[in-house]
Amino acid sequence: MTKIKKGKIYIHLGRAGGIDYRKRIWGCDFQYNDGGRSKYFKGTSGDCVVRAISIASGFDYKSVYDDLFNLNQNYIDDHNNKLSRQMELRNQTSPRNGNFKQVYHQYIIDIGFKWVPLMTIGSGCKYHLRKDEVPNGTAILSLSRHLTCVVDKVINDIYNPDRQGMRCIYGYYQKEAQ
Repeated sequence: MTKIKKGKIYIHLGRAGGIDYRKRIWGCDFQYNDGGRSKYFKGTSGDCVVRAISIASGFDYKSVYDDLFNLNQNYIDDHNNKLSRQMELRNQTSPRNGNFKQVYHQYIIDIGFKWVPLMTIGSGCKYHLRKDEVPNGTAILSLSRHLTCVVDKVINDIYNPDRQGMRCIYGYYQKEAQ
C-alpha cells in the first residue's frame, strides 16, 4: 500500500461583481492505485474506466477488463449507429484504448452502483474535485474524459487529476446500500 499524499492548498484569484477575491481551495488527498493492473499488464494505457471500477467495487482488474472487452464487442455487433461504426473502424474493443459511456454505464449500474448527476445541460459546473465537494464513502467520479475512484475523499488513481481543485465533476456512481 502506498502512502497517501496530502492535498495541496491552492489559491484561486478571481473577480465577481466588480470585486476582486482570493479564495483558498483544498485539493483532495491522493493515493497511487492501479487497481491491480500491474499483476496482468506492463506499461501505461487509457484504462481509467477499468481501473476505477476495480478499485471501487473490489473486483479483480482482469475480470472487469474481460467484461468490458466483451461489452465493447457486443456493442459493435448489436448496434448500428455512428459510435459502433467508429469503434469497429478503429478496432476499439480493448478497454485499454478507452471506453464509451454508452458501454460502461449499464455495467456499473448492474454491479450495484447508482448514478448521481451533478450537472444538467446549461447549468455550468457546480462541483469540483476538491476535498469539500467530493462525496463521502466510495464513489466513481465522472470527470471530463476521465473516470477516477474516490475512497473516503482520497483520490485512488495513477495520477492526481484534480487540476488544482478546478476539475469539474459531472456526476458520480455511488455504491447502493445493501
